Amino acid sequence: MMRELLRTNDAVLLSLTESVLGGAGIGCFVADRHISLVEGSIGIFPKRVLVAVEDHAEARRQLLAAGVSDSDLSPPGLKA
Repeated sequence: MMRELLRTNDAVLLSLTESVLGGAGIGCFVADRHISLVEGSIGIFPKRVLVAVEDHAEARRQLLAAGVSDSDLSPPGLKA
């Protein structure tokens, strides 16, 4: 089962998240990455970063340690 870690339109934050999680050995899935094909690349649909439930707490810790604001992260109990 996957849990949402964050939801963003910010390409830099998305790249940072993937890099931090990859460096920590935490797998993630970026949902809605290709929705821009449907929306015409105007960026109105945010991308969602999902991680395994068992990795969620550590993924949050890693992102916070990397300087990502808690306000950028999805609420801890939010499921995919």
